[in-house]
Amino acid sequence: MKFVPCQDKCTYKDTHCEGCGRSHQEIADTKKLVKAAVEFAQQQGYENVEEFGEAIGKSITKKLLKARPAA
Repeated sequence: MKFVPCQDKCTYKDTHCEGCGRSHQEIADTKKLVKAAVEFAQQQGYENVEEFGEAIGKSITKKLLKARPAA
């Protein structure tokens, strides 16, 4: 399955958004993850939020690539 980011054409009927094709449950779960990261950064009082966001993104990507089964 390929991740498709929000296309700003959100729909809420049926089980999937017609804009991005993701399920409404997947969208809700993703929002929870983002909210948790935002709350963490706010609790820490980070002033350099851009660097925090970039570091988290890089860390997630590195771990996901490392966890991939060998081709």
